[in-house]
Amino acid sequence: MSDCGHAIWDIRYFSRDLIFFSFYFSATVLLWNIKPGTFVGNIAGDLGIQPKTLLDRRFRMVSADKSELFQVNEKDGALLVSGRIDREELCQENPDCYINLKAVIEDPLEIHHVAIEIVDVNDHSPNFADRQRRLEIPESTVPGTRFQLAGAHDPDVGINALRSYKISRNEHFELKVEDRSENNKIPVLVLLKPLDRERTAVHELLLTALDGGNPPLSGLVNISIVVLDINDNVPVFDQQKYSVSLQENLPIGTVIIKVNATDLDFGDNGVVEYSFGETVRGRGSELFELDRNSGEIRVKGLIDFEEKRSYEIHVQATDNGPVPLSGHCDIFVRVEDVNDNQPEIEVTFLLNSIPEDAKLGTVVALIGVTDKDSGLNGQVTCTLEEDFPFELKPSSQSNFYSVVTNAYLDRETVPEYVIKIMARDLGSPALLTSESVTILVTDVNDNRPTFSENPYTMYLAENNVPGVSIFSVSAVDSDENENAQVSYVIGKGLNNTKLASFLNVNPENGNIYALKSFDFEREKTFQFQVVAKDSGTPSLSSNVTVNMFILDQNDNAPVILSPVNSNGSTEFVEEFPRNVIAGHLVTKVRAFDPDIGYNGWLSFSLLQVTDPTLFGLERYTGQIRTLRPFMESDKAEHKLVVLVKDNGNVSLSATATVIIRATESKEAFAVSDVKSAVKNEKENSVTFYLIISLGSVSVLFFISIIILTVMQCSKPRDYSSKYSRDSNYVDTSGNGTLCHSIQYRSGEKRYMLVGPRMSIGSTIVPNSNGNTLVVSEHSGRTCGAVSTIQNVGALDRNTHPEFSTIALC
Repeated sequence: MSDCGHAIWDIRYFSRDLIFFSFYFSATVLLWNIKPGTFVGNIAGDLGIQPKTLLDRRFRMVSADKSELFQVNEKDGALLVSGRIDREELCQENPDCYINLKAVIEDPLEIHHVAIEIVDVNDHSPNFADRQRRLEIPESTVPGTRFQLAGAHDPDVGINALRSYKISRNEHFELKVEDRSENNKIPVLVLLKPLDRERTAVHELLLTALDGGNPPLSGLVNISIVVLDINDNVPVFDQQKYSVSLQENLPIGTVIIKVNATDLDFGDNGVVEYSFGETVRGRGSELFELDRNSGEIRVKGLIDFEEKRSYEIHVQATDNGPVPLSGHCDIFVRVEDVNDNQPEIEVTFLLNSIPEDAKLGTVVALIGVTDKDSGLNGQVTCTLEEDFPFELKPSSQSNFYSVVTNAYLDRETVPEYVIKIMARDLGSPALLTSESVTILVTDVNDNRPTFSENPYTMYLAENNVPGVSIFSVSAVDSDENENAQVSYVIGKGLNNTKLASFLNVNPENGNIYALKSFDFEREKTFQFQVVAKDSGTPSLSSNVTVNMFILDQNDNAPVILSPVNSNGSTEFVEEFPRNVIAGHLVTKVRAFDPDIGYNGWLSFSLLQVTDPTLFGLERYTGQIRTLRPFMESDKAEHKLVVLVKDNGNVSLSATATVIIRATESKEAFAVSDVKSAVKNEKENSVTFYLIISLGSVSVLFFISIIILTVMQCSKPRDYSSKYSRDSNYVDTSGNGTLCHSIQYRSGEKRYMLVGPRMSIGSTIVPNSNGNTLVVSEHSGRTCGAVSTIQNVGALDRNTHPEFSTIALC
């Protein structure tokens, strides 16, 4: 370190996320012989930084305004003085003088805080503002009179600052020092004995100021004391009392009055200057100003009648004699009113809320209006904004009004009113003010719950799980709070049916639960009501009708109607003559499925046959026919096992066993006569069941068509996209193989519904779930050539229940 300073540093903090060091480096610099290039300290060495890395790590000094005083040698990291350092210029009279710099190393980032203390030296002597001071003292001045002199100024601090004064030796004055602060010492001359102007007209004194340096420095001022003649005349005003009237809000600078005073003395003793007296303080001195030479009084601030209506101003006239003499006068100022204040509205009573069933004339607010102006300027009229169910009624007391209702309120229409009250004074021009009050309309239970739909229509697949939510109803109430809290209960069903045993509703959210599993074959539709009621007092309620349709599922296996023996078994013996030709109808297997649609669409196939070349089974009719004539080598008895299955997603099936015996012609005719009677009886019974089944299917078909028509009528009609015949579909079956084909669209999907009966040569494509129907060509049958029907969409009863029973034969 050099002789001119010292340096210390320490680590303040460290961050794990960014290598960031903060150091404080402190140096004390003495001011004598400090020249540019003087070494202050080695920052790199003190901070432990290798000097050879300073350039690579981009070491630099950063300062907002004093960085030009110091610089860093980039080779060895030495801190050098680069400019003239003046502590008084940098820190003025602050006893502590520091220069704060930042040493920044960019790679990796480090910031070092450097504090350099500048130590004062006694390089300034006390200095008086003037080298020559003239002091005039009348000869009539009594001993002991004190005369304050202008002190000296020393910019140094501490012990180097101003410490004392001394005055040259004389017999009339002595010097005393007043310590007002540590660095503010005022010299005061004290008259020791009376002055005699005729003996000594001017007294010359030498005042010396000394600082505390070693050696001390000093400053001098020459004081010339001139003894003056006696001033024995007082200035006199033209009037002792002045009166003036002025309007409020006069422009600043307006002259309101001019006063005049004269002094009979000669020279400076007769020159008069004007000033406000000691009593003109506060607001008066802020509003008026006095020209000290001319005596004109001007407006200085804003004069407000409402703040103060009159002012009393005391003016003093002082001559310029060595011992000034003064005269006084009073000015009375009266302020006249101007309409410059808007009316004020004060709400003294306010109902923050009012029930919507409040009676007419209910008071909701009391207001008072005031105006600080006087006369007509302070008289106020009050009105309400129109188009509100309120009116303003004046009270017996002046400037007080009440706001009352003049129409019935409805919270559901307007829940809140912001009433604008307007007050206008009678001044010219009139001033207007307004005030808004907010009135909340509280709820009364005057609205019933309203359902989102009426009636509701719901569809439920049979065999539902008991206890699971099957539907939801929702009702809203225009009221609020408890008046809008809706609860739900199950009402009466059709013909006052009690539904509590198999239906339940969540009273809070309207979810409807089925307590039992429904069976489509037993119950296809029913109707019930849901009642929604609020929690108001008294409670209000409304109900809605729910039409419930049970949708079919494939839960019934096919039932073999014939052939059936008398003991109930599905094994049957059929005899026919051996001389039949190919295509002879041997017998027909009849079956019935209580399900409908695809679930009731039956197909027949042979599981077991003795001679597959001799007998064939029509797939959709169940007819067993001979494929060729009998030969001598053919067996007389054949066993056929027929599989009957429906077309549900999970197919169900049943089997029937047919024993076919070939007999000679005579024997066959005899047997056929005996069996024909039994067969006719059985076929009559089968026909009766088939009629019942077809009747039920037809009724469901017409119900579905009606529902479909109603749903489509509620939407825009687009027959070309929703219902159209497929140009690729051809129905050539004369025996009703495909009686109906109906297409419809739902979203981006198209669907086709077809009937259950096909020709003998038709097959169902495997893994198609009954969705793609392929019909091969077959000649000689009534169905003719049937083209391939494209798979246009999956028919899902749960997604589109309204179309699950449309296709019938």
